[in-house]
Amino acid sequence: MWRRRNEQDDSPNDSDDTRNEELERVRKVRFLDRLEHFTWANFTFPMSTGGISLLLAQQTQPFNFRGLQTIGKVFYIFDLVVFSFITTCMVTRFLRFPGSLKKSITNPTEGLFLATAQLSTASIIVGMARYGIPECGPWLIVVFRVLFWIYFAVGWLIAVGQYTMLFTSPKLKAADMTPAWDLPIFPFMLSGTIASAGAGHQPPEHAVPMIVAGVTAQGLGMLISLCMYALYCRRMIEFGFPATQSRPGMFIAVGPPAFTALALIGMAKNFPTAQGYWGDAEMTVQILKVLATVTGIFIWSLSLWFWSISTLACLQVWRELKFSLTWWAFVFPNVGFTIATITIGESLESTAVEWVGAIMTILLIATWMFVFFHYVRAIVRNTIWVAAGKDEDFSDNHNHELSKMAKIAKEFDEEKQS
Repeated sequence: MWRRRNEQDDSPNDSDDTRNEELERVRKVRFLDRLEHFTWANFTFPMSTGGISLLLAQQTQPFNFRGLQTIGKVFYIFDLVVFSFITTCMVTRFLRFPGSLKKSITNPTEGLFLATAQLSTASIIVGMARYGIPECGPWLIVVFRVLFWIYFAVGWLIAVGQYTMLFTSPKLKAADMTPAWDLPIFPFMLSGTIASAGAGHQPPEHAVPMIVAGVTAQGLGMLISLCMYALYCRRMIEFGFPATQSRPGMFIAVGPPAFTALALIGMAKNFPTAQGYWGDAEMTVQILKVLATVTGIFIWSLSLWFWSISTLACLQVWRELKFSLTWWAFVFPNVGFTIATITIGESLESTAVEWVGAIMTILLIATWMFVFFHYVRAIVRNTIWVAAGKDEDFSDNHNHELSKMAKIAKEFDEEKQS
């Protein structure tokens, strides 16, 4: 009897030991092999970091102190390092795993995050105006202008090409709609934000075309976003809030109205006075400032509403939330929301609104630190960049059987949760 019981007890233990050994193999997968699941969504990290650097610039904050610009420069340099690292990892993935580039673009989920790569460069270009141009010679002004037009052209290609791809081979369902569907138009839209930051440094003959292009891009981005908002609101009315793990992405909807508001006000302030398109230059600029401020407040209110809805939706399920790259949506859309609030306060000469923007800045920096901690922990614990259906490329293999090691990792996670 004792022998039989021991045999029965040893059998499951042997099975557990074998499974644990194989799980350990999953954990020890080489970093280069994990890059097979290094998706475009990782660019949300430099997006958020670059946004914080812009938020901390002296030109942005209404209340400055000694060392603020230096802190902003540190974040900006860190953003350049992070962007370089993420880009290197993506290139390595495409070279090491042939065919992964095409799959990443055509994947209905991961493909939506293709735009985040260019969005990361937007914060770098704007950072040039905040930190580089004041310290460098006129050569950087020319570089900024060239980069703006390159960015403008590439953003247009992504906006047209990616939506054409999505419309040609529809794989997404309205019931699964999230604001991430709006991401392909984001890069082109942020041309307006770039123009608002750099037009003031340009000669009048170059500033005006840049502003006109910025208004065009910002207008198209906002209008496309309104189309997506209609579908998004219908989806929530019919099916309720998105799934628990998708709710951080709801903050993406905060971005378009906020960035539109700050871009319009910024471009109006930087409109050159040395021109006579509409008569008296000084009066023209004053009229543009008034129109931009009123329109900006009108649009900003939509960001406030989406921010409130998204916050309540996440608070409802905060205990069930598990880290994913969509957590960076807690940061980068709210950067625009915060800067727009500060910009409106400055236009209205309202100290109260400026203080609200300053408090929002502090909270947003704390949020960045919180998400950054969980991002690093997720990498160390192998909960992202793994072949267990946890990354944005999961739908690539949605109809195929997961590998044995992936099944073991997934089973282990389920047991751990229970």
